[in-house]
Amino acid sequence: MEYSQLNILYSFRRCPYAMRARMALCYSGIIYQHREILLKNKPQSMLRYSPKGTVPVLVTDSIVIDESIDVMRWALNQCDADKWLQQPLQNELIEKSDTQFKTQLDHYKYSDRHELSEREYRDEALWFLALLDKKLQQHSQLFSDNISMADIAIFPFIRQFAFVNKQWFDNSEYGYLQKWLAAHLHSELFNKVMEKHPLWSDE
Repeated sequence: MEYSQLNILYSFRRCPYAMRARMALCYSGIIYQHREILLKNKPQSMLRYSPKGTVPVLVTDSIVIDESIDVMRWALNQCDADKWLQQPLQNELIEKSDTQFKTQLDHYKYSDRHELSEREYRDEALWFLALLDKKLQQHSQLFSDNISMADIAIFPFIRQFAFVNKQWFDNSEYGYLQKWLAAHLHSELFNKVMEKHPLWSDE
């Protein structure tokens, strides 16, 4: 397979995995060509690079990276001025978010496809909100007053959870988490990577 001399990112604007990859790439100052896709109409060029058909897919001069956490680590290994990677114990928290919490989030978001009610699925996920809120009582970010990779890796999924029922979230007991989410939603970094791009076509 031939690789491009220019970094290429296949992305979908609202995908939380793609969001965190774009945030890491932007923070690290990585120059890339953005290829916005529709998941229901995936371009053949992307599928040739990554047959599994999920975003993000980063194509570099030498490798294809099709896991968002790996895209983040690759970008941060190029440039990490604020030392996002150096917070201890953050990989364990990211793993909890990406596995148990993500499954519960999907059940909550798509409760009509499953057996339990929206409220019951929400309640199953509250352990993670409580865990984050407790950590944020100590610092403005999850591990210190400085942003870490964990903050950016987890933020898009808390955003997704909050917007399933924003009124409930805004009135919940998780005040520290609410403040943290609002700060990231209004950050320059997040708003920059959420700019809209025209759809990519292979033609």
